Amino acid sequence: MTRDELVALPKVELHCHLDGSLSRNFIEKRLGRKVSQEELSVSDDCRSLNEYLEKFDIPGQCLMDEEGLREAGYDVLRSMYQENVCYAEVRFAPLLSETSDMDCRKVIEAVIAGMNKGKQDFGVEYGIITCAMRHHSAEENLRMLQITREYLGDGVCAADLAGAEALYPMSEFMNVFETVKKLGMPFTLHAGECGNVQNIIDSVEAGAGRIGHGIAMRGHRELQSELAKKGIGIEMCPISNLQTKAVQGTAEYPLREFLDAGLKVSINTDNRTVSNTSLAKELEFVQKTYGVSDEEIRKMMQNAVETAFARDDVKERLRKKMDIKLESLR
Repeated sequence: MTRDELVALPKVELHCHLDGSLSRNFIEKRLGRKVSQEELSVSDDCRSLNEYLEKFDIPGQCLMDEEGLREAGYDVLRSMYQENVCYAEVRFAPLLSETSDMDCRKVIEAVIAGMNKGKQDFGVEYGIITCAMRHHSAEENLRMLQITREYLGDGVCAADLAGAEALYPMSEFMNVFETVKKLGMPFTLHAGECGNVQNIIDSVEAGAGRIGHGIAMRGHRELQSELAKKGIGIEMCPISNLQTKAVQGTAEYPLREFLDAGLKVSINTDNRTVSNTSLAKELEFVQKTYGVSDEEIRKMMQNAVETAFARDDVKERLRKKMDIKLESLR
């Protein structure tokens, strides 16, 4: 497909962080000053994950009151609408925005309010994924997850675990997600971004419906086969993973390997602003770099719909939108 066709294609995004995807206009309005692109996005020669994470300081300042959170939810759906994303699951960590004036419940309700307005104005359907953080205590994370469970199906669609995977392995969070499972809340888990395949194995055992990144499965054919049979989604974020040096170069990135193994791969942006990317840009990149065919793009979009934490009627609408557009491109 051409770039214009990729932009026009109705798209589904499953792995997008709110704080890393705020527009420059939104950030300038909230801070009351001009902000350079260099302050918000990493350069092509980003050297490490630590350098990448430095870019979250400024957007984080914009998410510390209800107005900022409402406007952020609205802002990210507006950005997605501009490239024809028709369904998005946007994730964020409510505990990082808590203040003495704003508890976890108010944080979540503010983001839902903003995204509801975005859905109304732009027609982009959404689900919010609430992230437990690896550096927070089990008690803090469970408090947040039990509160967000109240909003499941009413803005919130799932839970996640994010943060420094190398310092805090999945084995330390099995009890937390055993409780989440008992609460009847679906979840995806960041796992295998840092190179430790055991985190993926533990995440599957915990009951994750999807795996965020999952690149440590490279070369582990039996594990790939197991996840393919179980239909577990793999949320791949190519440009971000190359920028953070999760892999050292394009040849090491296992997209082609995962597609050939029959895994339910979806393509995602991770952080639109920090990575200076869009879903159309990601799809164009994998076409050119890994020889991904139009049929494989169609398949990955179908995978995204199948593994989304959305109601069946929403999924059916998404399928019809895609089928109509794809038929016109044949």
